[in-house]
Amino acid sequence: MPRPDTEAIAEQVFAALADPSRRAILAALASGGPATATDLAARLPITRQAIAKHLALLAEAGLVTAEPGERRRVRYRLCSAPMQVAQQFLAALARDWDGPLGALKDHLDDQARGST
Repeated sequence: MPRPDTEAIAEQVFAALADPSRRAILAALASGGPATATDLAARLPITRQAIAKHLALLAEAGLVTAEPGERRRVRYRLCSAPMQVAQQFLAALARDWDGPLGALKDHLDDQARGST
């Protein structure tokens, strides 16, 4: 089973990814590179204020990092480390499920063969 710290990071990532606007922001950063909230508002059907709030949540989850730029403009860049932790969490969870589910399938297959 995953470690508690891994589970906490994964929980933050999943909560951040639950919102379609945040997923759109991450996709925009992935395809267009680092951007300011204003840049993202020009590319997405989301207000700059809403984008700023979403970016704060994404930063809290560690999915983006803020980089100070010129004239007090902050650019946001993707950070993949928390996503990798969430992937490891899902992989561990899948391993925990696959063993018992495989055993159940084998048992049911054996039962089906035995009853014919």
